[in-house]
Amino acid sequence: MSASDTQSTVAKARLFLFTLLIACAALAGLFTYQYLQHDFETLDGKTYRWKGLEGQWIVVNYFAPWCAPCLREMPELAIFNSSLPEKTQLFAINYDPKSASELAEMTKEFNITIPVIVSSQDTKLPMKKPPYLPATFIIGPDGKVIDTIMGELTAAHLKQRLETLKGANE
Repeated sequence: MSASDTQSTVAKARLFLFTLLIACAALAGLFTYQYLQHDFETLDGKTYRWKGLEGQWIVVNYFAPWCAPCLREMPELAIFNSSLPEKTQLFAINYDPKSASELAEMTKEFNITIPVIVSSQDTKLPMKKPPYLPATFIIGPDGKVIDTIMGELTAAHLKQRLETLKGANE
C-alpha cells in the first residue's frame, strides 16, 4: 500500500468518525431536549407531561384570590387531596397568570396546600380557560376532559362525582 493510499484511508476514517460523532451529538441533543420538555410545572418545581399522566384521573381546579367561592372551596380540595382515590391527582391553577414568587406568596396567604400549577406561555392543558370561577375539570385516563364542574364544590361531591365517572368508564 502506498503512502498516498494510507493517507486517503486515514482521511476517510477521520471523516467517518467525525460524521459519527456529529450524529451522536445530534441524537444526544434531541433526547435531552425531549427529556427536558414538559407540559406544566407546579409551584414545588415538579414537572409533568400529560403523556406521563395517562392511566390516571386528573382533577384541575381553576381559582383566583378575588373569587370568594374559590377560596371557600380550597379547604375542601385540601381534604380531597389528603385522601385521593387510587390513580388520581389533583392540581389547582390560578386564573390570572402570576410569577412563581407571586404564586408562592398567594398560596401562603390563603393557606392553599394542594399542588398549584405555575401558569406560563408554555403551560399546556387539555382544556380552555373557563368563562367564570370556580371551575373544576376532570380528565380521564385517556387524557381527555370528561367532566366540568362549574361552581363551588365539596370534597364529598368531588369524590362522589369521580367515583361515578370511574364506574361509567370501566
